[in-house]
Amino acid sequence: MKVISPFVFVLFTFANQAMGEYRVYQYLVRNKITSPFDNQSYVISSTLDPVSFLSYNGGRESIEADLLNSWMCKGHTGKKDLCPSPLQTSEKKLETESDETASLK
Repeated sequence: MKVISPFVFVLFTFANQAMGEYRVYQYLVRNKITSPFDNQSYVISSTLDPVSFLSYNGGRESIEADLLNSWMCKGHTGKKDLCPSPLQTSEKKLETESDETASLK
């Protein structure tokens, strides 16, 4: 019988405990190129950091992007939507608690 090396044993023991994480950035984006069709500002969430976001979307000449917020998403990150910000989550929790309190009165 073959003996399992200690390294392989430790690797397989802790492999299921590995977790991924990523950072989400929230931007206020405005188009710098004048267009009669679209002069609005948009709030956009992305996993691209500020430098990469500007580069990917045409650079400083085409858009203006102001960083509003950023947060970490933990756990399995594959093929999932971006996780909500902790601020949104806490606001929803507070709303739910106040609704429950109001219904008890």
